[in-house]
Amino acid sequence: MDTPKHLFGNLAQGKDSSPLRGDSSQLQQNQSPTTEELAECLFFSPSDGRIWLNDQRMLLMHGSSFGSLRREFIDSLGLERARGLFTRTGYQSGARDAQLIRTRWPQADRTAVFFAGTRLHTLEGMTKVEPLHFKFDADTGLYEGEFLWHHSCEADEHIAAYGVGQDSACWTEIGYATGFVSGMFGRLVIFREVECRAMGHKVCRVLGKTAEQWGDVSADLALLYTNAPPAPAAAQATAPLKTNPGEAGELIPIGASAAFSAARHALLRVAPTPATVLIGGESGAGKELFARELHRQSSRREQPFVALNCAAIPENLIEAELFGVERGAFTGASHSRPGRFERAHGGTLFLDEIACLSLPGQGKLLRALQEREVERVGGGQPIRVDVRVVAATNVDLRQEVQAGRFREDLFYRLNVYPISLPPLRERRDDIPLLVDAFLSRYCREYGRTHAGLTMRALKALLLYDFPGNVRELQNLIERGLIASDEGRPIDILHLFHNEPLPPQLYSLSQSGTLSSDAQNSESGPDNLLERLQELHIEPDIERLERRLLDDALSKADGNLAAAARLLGLTRAQFAYRLKKHGTSEQN
Repeated sequence: MDTPKHLFGNLAQGKDSSPLRGDSSQLQQNQSPTTEELAECLFFSPSDGRIWLNDQRMLLMHGSSFGSLRREFIDSLGLERARGLFTRTGYQSGARDAQLIRTRWPQADRTAVFFAGTRLHTLEGMTKVEPLHFKFDADTGLYEGEFLWHHSCEADEHIAAYGVGQDSACWTEIGYATGFVSGMFGRLVIFREVECRAMGHKVCRVLGKTAEQWGDVSADLALLYTNAPPAPAAAQATAPLKTNPGEAGELIPIGASAAFSAARHALLRVAPTPATVLIGGESGAGKELFARELHRQSSRREQPFVALNCAAIPENLIEAELFGVERGAFTGASHSRPGRFERAHGGTLFLDEIACLSLPGQGKLLRALQEREVERVGGGQPIRVDVRVVAATNVDLRQEVQAGRFREDLFYRLNVYPISLPPLRERRDDIPLLVDAFLSRYCREYGRTHAGLTMRALKALLLYDFPGNVRELQNLIERGLIASDEGRPIDILHLFHNEPLPPQLYSLSQSGTLSSDAQNSESGPDNLLERLQELHIEPDIERLERRLLDDALSKADGNLAAAARLLGLTRAQFAYRLKKHGTSEQN
């Protein structure tokens, strides 16, 4: 496990250079991120079998099942090893939540974002967190916090299995608190459970301090870190495939889902070999990106990568494109030129939509693959070529062979090592990673500020079926950035115009029940008018805006900046609208 510094870099410093310090005694309860805003990040897709916390997939698990799992680990590994495992699991969860908070609320008050960890920890169901006090100052390296944990699930399950004993039992929660606060603070903050219901106390009480303040933290570190280095496959599974130095601006395959990881591991296995590869997958799934990554991971990486879309070349020109032309071979051939095989000599030739080759073209390609030599059109001398061929198809070549449209011998020559790329709808866990990559790229290209997506826009993307796969997602993000205002997040209306919207999602209501997400509420003026009429609200734009401003101010207890955030405005924009309605700025 990396240290928090490695995990988050300068994340704890935020996007500005203001000092990182705060005190819970100065906290205003209505400051973002509020419990309501955090609850909105937790949403459910019952028809899809997924639960999300913003862009992280979550699980709804029986507490008793968690207890059974915990008991089996303790009985088979021993108490100390099991304690370390659950502490590290909690740490990773807390670290991910810290990243969520800093990414989604980058300009929020520093004390409020630290407090958000207690709210998220409670929302996720492990325990109810009651902060007694906490304060922090990054300049002096100070963090001090004291919290109560009410009806901890882990304490309940430990007591049910082993009764009351001499040791604390809230290992996962301790790991979570350590991971979250360390991720926010930028240095290691250790939490210890000084009272626990599993020890006979009425409530669990925890203290948090930096490692330097505690002094000897060797026992804590033994729980947080393992001496064994991570396996190569495990290390690769947490990061996108890397590019060579100097290729940072080029698109690369990105993903962490199980379906994507299976394809990636297959690529990494075959890349060092000279084997021919056949990549299958729907249009837009990223077959050429995978072929380019295979080339980058191979020993041919310094040699050319040449691509040819077989569907884009007329049948009477495909031979010339593949094998080259000698001068005078036909009318218009005023000079000799090499074909794709010669241009790819020493490197990789990518043949996309291979099924579109005619049967005569397939025969000539097969001969070139078998003999490792080509003849230019109009030439008589064979030319030796050293080329690794990667082919791609969006149809089932076995069915094409059975239908007589594709040569069986060529199929077996190409199908040495097949790799199947899943469609985007089968790797939804990768959508947030792809969104961030595309948004970062287009923000750089267009000179725009990276402001992310609104919650409902992200929810819509996570449920959309993407008939055009990754290519369609890329286009939607580019369109959304163009349609949105500078410095403002992309909303659902910026993404979808004529495309059908996904089915409804469900979020937590304030009463703790699931409620339908009205993400289509602004899909058209007729729907909005109907809702206003149902609520007996006169559709007067000036009165509606004034009412929104007043309601936001009331909810924010007169705090102008907080009220502006509720409406997705800057403080200056909110103040301007107040002035327009004849209301003076209060604070």
